Amino acid sequence: MDKSLSPFKTQSWPTEIRYKKKLNTLEIDFDDGVSYSYSAELLRVESPSAEIRGHDGEKKIIGGCINVSIKDIQSVGNYAIRLVFNDGHDTGIFSWSYLRYLGDNRDKIWAKYLNELEKNGQSRDL
Repeated sequence: MDKSLSPFKTQSWPTEIRYKKKLNTLEIDFDDGVSYSYSAELLRVESPSAEIRGHDGEKKIIGGCINVSIKDIQSVGNYAIRLVFNDGHDTGIFSWSYLRYLGDNRDKIWAKYLNELEKNGQSRDL
């Protein structure tokens, strides 16, 4: 992993978390004044679950998530949230540091995902 994209670089704490159902986005305000808006699609394809991250460290690229939405947001202690998606995926635990990492690097992560989809002959559509 590129060390400049380490998901464990700093610890930020959320001050507010909002799910915008009409926009299908999760918005998080962090304690240092930074706010991010995450599409449900990005969160689904970048889930920190073993299903996506792989047991062998090989990340699985999944397509067909353009219409995925978040059904539920569950607190996990004081360090993370579990997102339940409408496609049944519910095993990703998103730590505050991982969510901050995704926000800080969203454009780079998204471009890499789109590249990998194309390379694998996959699509964002079903």
